[in-house]
Amino acid sequence: MKTLTIGHYELDAPMVQAALSGYSDLAMRKLAREYGCPYTINEVVLDKMVAEGGKKMRRMLATDEDERPVAGQLMGSEPEQFAAAADTLVNMGYNVIDVNFGCPVKKVLGRCRGGFLLSDPPTARDILTAVRDAVNGRTPLTLKMRRGMDDSEESERNFFEILETAYELGYCSITVHGRTVEQRYVGPSRWAFLARLKRRIGDRQLLGSGDLFSAVDCKRMLDETGVDGVSIARGAIGNPFIFNELRSLLTTGELPPPATLAEQRKAITRHFELICDLWGPERGSVIFRKFGVRYAELHPLYEQVKMAYVAVRTPEALNALLAEWYDEAAGFPPVARRLRPEALVAAGATL
Repeated sequence: MKTLTIGHYELDAPMVQAALSGYSDLAMRKLAREYGCPYTINEVVLDKMVAEGGKKMRRMLATDEDERPVAGQLMGSEPEQFAAAADTLVNMGYNVIDVNFGCPVKKVLGRCRGGFLLSDPPTARDILTAVRDAVNGRTPLTLKMRRGMDDSEESERNFFEILETAYELGYCSITVHGRTVEQRYVGPSRWAFLARLKRRIGDRQLLGSGDLFSAVDCKRMLDETGVDGVSIARGAIGNPFIFNELRSLLTTGELPPPATLAEQRKAITRHFELICDLWGPERGSVIFRKFGVRYAELHPLYEQVKMAYVAVRTPEALNALLAEWYDEAAGFPPVARRLRPEALVAAGATL
């Protein structure tokens, strides 16, 4: 299994847990590390919110010595404000600063942030330069992109101009999602583009993203595209097992059996414990529901368990759910491997 380097940090596996807005807080990142992920990225935050601070922002930006190296991802539209936020994150102890030029959310685009910057190479260059100057070599810098705003020739020219600019400025690694901004999450991620891109850039580091919902998907992307590593996003929500599964697949060529109900319960309990440590039991119980409905995808009775998670409001309710639905002596159908979300929707309650 090949290693992966982010600046001066050497990772023992070519995988990253991506920044996931609303998900990859300290709790999810620590769990990912415990289940075999060597490097994680905090959920994206707005540069101006970093400056404003506050209790909620402090929790969103919380890090722990047990999860290093850890990256902070920033999004914004003004170079000076972006640079100030990058400086703040370095001073807070983030080991890597990741710049987001990929978010496809309509509200973000309307404010000239995220993926919008792929249509504005001059501003993109100004932001990349300002962040580099503010960080001044104290931490490695990385960039997250999509393969363009749309499928036009102009969009592809803009993409390559920004990509080359980042490498020239010293950004050590670039992650590219194989969909356009216009696509959002609809349609396939074009892995063929990633393969063409990797051939073009040679030894410069490239991570691939998009449609990575299982360890098999991740290995296939590595094999088919030649990217240096994979950035696992939605496929890691409610599925920390994906990291050790990929480790096994890359080192032995074989997948371990799918996580049993007892193993799922252990991971869920640990995740909830970490969320309560960060947000408190009352708030943590509500926050955990969005993770719970994704953990339900691993359960053989997905629909029933999903609805049980939706009803959770307290720690006691979650404990009761675990006792009812994660008892291996209850005679549930065998656990199967997780399907992709779109397949899950099509399958309904027949899993």
